[in-house]
Amino acid sequence: MQLNKYFFSALLSFFIWGFFSLALKPLHDYPSLDILFYRVFYATTLLLIINLFFRKEKLKKDLLVFKSFEKTEKRKTVLLTILGGFLLTFNWFLFMYCVNHVSLQSASFAYLICPIITTILAYFILKEKLSKWQWFSVFLCVISCGILSYGHVNELVYSLVIATTFALYLISQRKNNQFDRFVVLTVQLVIASMVLLPFYPIYKGVTPAVSLFWILMTLIVVLFTIIPLFLNLYALKGMNSSAVGILMYTNPLINFFLAVIYFKETINFSQTIAYFLILISIIVFNEKIIFRSNSPE
Repeated sequence: MQLNKYFFSALLSFFIWGFFSLALKPLHDYPSLDILFYRVFYATTLLLIINLFFRKEKLKKDLLVFKSFEKTEKRKTVLLTILGGFLLTFNWFLFMYCVNHVSLQSASFAYLICPIITTILAYFILKEKLSKWQWFSVFLCVISCGILSYGHVNELVYSLVIATTFALYLISQRKNNQFDRFVVLTVQLVIASMVLLPFYPIYKGVTPAVSLFWILMTLIVVLFTIIPLFLNLYALKGMNSSAVGILMYTNPLINFFLAVIYFKETINFSQTIAYFLILISIIVFNEKIIFRSNSPE
């Protein structure tokens, strides 16, 4: 991979996301559903403002592209966009719930295995091919899951569900790539807001009055949602998805070290072995990129 501005933009986006737990953990006394409500509503509002006031040309261009589609293609695009909104919202909720009520390690592990689960699902759903080394990597991942499941079944289940929902989101959006990704995300969050809005009066807690809550929520939406997303989208202009994908592991690795070093979560020898196998599987899975790719992105 060529070390250029695109590379560093991708690396910085995942590096920022890796510290998400620092803003989320202090909110552990608030219900995860409340945090989800405010994150989705707040992010939707900001994204609408950004698109309506600063990205009108992108909106007009995407609208013209949509109008040019046949009826079947329009229906497919709408369904994929709605599905993406549901999967993204569900994934956010589970991630925040795990960080605050299960363990940061379970959230970290989810995004370690997510790229591999994505590839497995893509093999069956999108008919993408896997090399023998990638299948061996999947095998190592299965072994590590088996090790982690011993005495930690609850955490493993959460990790797998988080990883699978995000993997399905990526796969569903892989066929929904005719539009600006930022516009698509905005539409998906509008859909998510519409879905969550009827439940808000019923399930919401007391509206937080503590200034710290709103400061942290602003950090979550701006610093840990919008800014990394902009950096990631910018990186994809000059790098292919596989090159960006390998940098995605920066996020869960930071989560894991934060869990052990900063949040003092206990980790035993078997968990250490399991995470080591995950790291080996990551290297094996991406061996062509790491060891054989000499061409600039």
